[in-house]
Amino acid sequence: MFKKITDILKAREKIHITKADMPKHIAITMEKEPKPIHNINLEDVYNKRTNLIKDLMNIQIKFNIPIITIFLLSVSAKNSENFSFLMDDLAKFFNKLIEDKKIYKEQVKVSVLGKWYDFPERVLNPIKRIIESTKDYDKFFLNFCVNYDGHEEIVDACRIIARQIKSEKIDPESINKQLIKENLYSSYFISPDLIIENNNEFSGLLLWDSKNSMIFFTDKQWPDFTKIDFFRAIEAFQNKNKK
Repeated sequence: MFKKITDILKAREKIHITKADMPKHIAITMEKEPKPIHNINLEDVYNKRTNLIKDLMNIQIKFNIPIITIFLLSVSAKNSENFSFLMDDLAKFFNKLIEDKKIYKEQVKVSVLGKWYDFPERVLNPIKRIIESTKDYDKFFLNFCVNYDGHEEIVDACRIIARQIKSEKIDPESINKQLIKENLYSSYFISPDLIIENNNEFSGLLLWDSKNSMIFFTDKQWPDFTKIDFFRAIEAFQNKNKK
């Protein structure tokens, strides 16, 4: 199936990628709410996102991409007039993830980064369940940033280090880049090789880790982002590395 998809991409979109040169860690933003459109059905839009994420996970497995990180929801979501809907959708999304047999068959470890523990129980419970169910897997890693902010990630790391200094567990002189990395939400993961930013905006996703990442901007909102756009970003990454 995926060979056919790749053939179609090459034929119609003239996208050429090689499995051997895949990024080890791809991050992508899907956190912005769709712009208001007359008669827009938010449920259909978010169902489309769920299907896209399922496609990306299948691509991750087929092309042996160890880590994919998806920015699902920023801290600004709390101020949205659609907050209740967003919570219901998030709960629905993680409940569907729990039921996805491929996650267990392919040993995909699911992690959630950010202050998701501040959300209602209907969201917390399925998040806890999927984390617990996949905690021992190490073949693939699928991360979701929820109630996340790139600056806050660094600030929280600094707070942890400050507490360690206050309790005299570490000396201030021992603070270095590695120590900060060890206290980030993303401490267990290598930095992304490729960050895909939708809406032509820089989201601050994995801000500390993005120094050496290639950032690929698209002019699309995430509901319009497709597998072809994903492959196009990978093609750009591979072409850059050939130079």
